Parts: sequence; C-alpha cells; structure tokens
Amino acid sequence: MPPVNAPSPHAVPGRAARLAAPAGLLAAVTAAFVYVAAVDPNEPGHYPVCPLLHLTGLYCPGCGGLRSAHAVAHGDLVAALQANAPAVLGYAAFAVLWTVWVVHAVRGRPLRLAPPPAVLWTAGTLLLAFTVLRNTPFGGWLHP
Repeated sequence: MPPVNAPSPHAVPGRAARLAAPAGLLAAVTAAFVYVAAVDPNEPGHYPVCPLLHLTGLYCPGCGGLRSAHAVAHGDLVAALQANAPAVLGYAAFAVLWTVWVVHAVRGRPLRLAPPPAVLWTAGTLLLAFTVLRNTPFGGWLHP
C-alpha cells in the first residue's frame, strides 16, 4: 500500500517545474549572447576559425554567425543581417518557439512540434541555396 502523501504517478508537475527547462535554456542562450557581446568576434584570435573555410576557402552556412550574434547583442540589425542573414532568422525563430513553449508550459500543455516535411525541405533548400550563392563570384555580398 503506497504512503498516504505519495504523489500520484499521473500528477501534473507544478508551474515552476514546467518552466524549469525553458528557463534553463533561456539562461544558457543569454549567457552565450552576453559572452559574444563582450568578446568581439571581429578581432582575430578570440574564436576558432571555421574548419571548412580554413581548409577549403568556402563559406559554410554558419560563417559569420558569431559576428551576427555580436551585432544583434549590440542592437545593430543591419550589421547582423550583413554578417549572416539566416542566423538572424534563426535567432528570431528561436525567440518565437521559446515563447510558444513558455505559454504551453504555463498552461500545462505539452509542446509538440511537428512541422510538415515540406517546411523542412524548403528550409533546407533555402539554406543550401544561400550556401552555394555566397560561394560564387556574384554572391560576394553574402560573405561575412
């Protein structure tokens, strides 16, 4: 016989417990942005070099992402978009998804993300096109 005060195996966690994971993720992302804001990636020697760029001279889709984060942290959206526009879209998507997650957690509903395959294929295709274009002679304006 279970103890009288034992929690039910089907008990819904409290609001604080439901918000622990989103709060932890926000703390980690905030710490990363604070660090990138404080340590300028535009100065050589502070961060490792992109291995793909170093070995092949080709820009990967993430090249310029730290510079973009630095610019966002300093409120310079134009510089952020020039450094890596898909990264800025990623930051915005993170903010929206995190907010939706928090709203679901407050309401006690699980968050289930199941984007249609067409959305994932479209996003992947656009990122691939961005990567190819930024490595062509006429895509130089996309270099970080």
